[in-house]
Amino acid sequence: MTARSWRAVTNFRDFDGVTRRVERFGSTGAKAERRLVEDLTRRTRAGGVGEITGDTRVRDVAPLWLKELERKRRASNTMATYEDTLRIHVIPAVGMLRVREVTVGVVDRFLGKMQDLTGPAAAKHCRTVLSGVMALAARHDAVASNPVRDAATITSTRSAARALTLEEVRWMRSLLWADSRAVERDIPAIADFMLATGLRIGETLAVTWDALDLTTRKVEVRGTVVRKKGVGLVIQPAPKTASGWRTIHLPVWLVEVLRSRESVANDWNVVFPSQQGKLRERSNTNADLREALDPLGLQWVTSHTFRKTAATLLDAGGLTVREIADQLGHKRISVTQDTYFGRRAAPSRAADVLGRIGGSQDTQEEKKGG
Repeated sequence: MTARSWRAVTNFRDFDGVTRRVERFGSTGAKAERRLVEDLTRRTRAGGVGEITGDTRVRDVAPLWLKELERKRRASNTMATYEDTLRIHVIPAVGMLRVREVTVGVVDRFLGKMQDLTGPAAAKHCRTVLSGVMALAARHDAVASNPVRDAATITSTRSAARALTLEEVRWMRSLLWADSRAVERDIPAIADFMLATGLRIGETLAVTWDALDLTTRKVEVRGTVVRKKGVGLVIQPAPKTASGWRTIHLPVWLVEVLRSRESVANDWNVVFPSQQGKLRERSNTNADLREALDPLGLQWVTSHTFRKTAATLLDAGGLTVREIADQLGHKRISVTQDTYFGRRAAPSRAADVLGRIGGSQDTQEEKKGG
């Protein structure tokens, strides 16, 4: 008895755009078809097409999206935030859905629930992350379009920026410097630096002695402290935004504070190392600040309040929005106006105005210096 062989044939448009005739054989028609399908699947993957299909689950697209961001050299903090958002919120909620099942309605319900449970800020993070994942799926033609783009916007009521008054700043500083435990943890000096410059806490903790010129009263903002996955604390050699690269002037009173400090040897040569001579963790520093401020009845004050206070004092001192944005490292003045009121080299007038924090002695020094 002669063995029979079945053939399955089709025309297949390969990843290079050329249509080719493909055939496979089997002892039965079903086996021949199965071998043909398997071969076409391998050819598709080899061409880099179809890694994401409509049936691919969201949880499997997410790692591909993160790898894409890594290739684009996104900041470590940004990557950590996106990974946490995926792990804590997005994957548990919609990770098992196939990308073709992620409709505008599904996105609306997910984001609405997130806003109710965690607030608008976390919901916006979820929207950003899910939109990135679905945009990747759309680029692979797994979905016709990104459904997140058509989902309802997330609205929130922005509370007015709250800042310390000049009198409150002077009162708070006097009490912080009288707190031996706070002094031991370097909290008064760190608070002074943020108040006198408007720097973010990560930028402040990344300031090195070689970035300071106490003679000309200037500091270069070169980076920010971040925690890098698998490495630990590092100075990311770029601030939060491109506009964050800047040189700013220092008030006389802050220069005196810095000159009175003993330089603690550390591998990073930072001005404000930890008590162990290493980089300071932002969260730990915020916790130390919290412990020092709460007994003063300043539970509402955070490290970012110092930044808003500096912006508010500069505004009251008559500086333009552009000048204040340059001091804070904002690219868009709208951010400064909308968030911080209650270019590369910032104007020296900023140091003059923030010099008022130091009191009358600082004002006299400014007059002597012309």
